[in-house]
Amino acid sequence: MTEANEQEDARRKETVRIGGLDGQKVGGNFYEQVGGKPVFQKLAAEFYKGIAKDEVLRPMYPEGDLGPAAERLQMFLEQYWGGPTTYQELRGHPRLRMRHSPYKINPLARDRWLLHMRAAVDSLALPPLKDAELWAYLERAATSMLNTFED
Repeated sequence: MTEANEQEDARRKETVRIGGLDGQKVGGNFYEQVGGKPVFQKLAAEFYKGIAKDEVLRPMYPEGDLGPAAERLQMFLEQYWGGPTTYQELRGHPRLRMRHSPYKINPLARDRWLLHMRAAVDSLALPPLKDAELWAYLERAATSMLNTFED
């Protein structure tokens, strides 16, 4: 294994986190552990690169510019994973199902969403356990948005 490969391998390994005497996690929350704002900015930006070209999902975004949608996704995910609460301060409670109810979200739409999100998550090159934790949430969230099984 080359030195560069060893360094990359070491970067991707999980750090063991233990609780302090007061029971609090030592080492920060998920948001901090994966790199904070720059990571969530990249995740949202990469995701919307795929959405911009998707014939099934792009029509669900009435805005000509996907930038505001990317910013909302970023803020939501940052808040969910322990970062700033900007999303709720600006938009109120997330109410994801309610906000998505005007759109036909069937299994095809969910699968297309997950396809673009998987590419975005892969672009982050997170350590395997962090990747798995993030991906498990995203899969559950995408499935919870289903509101029809019609084509």
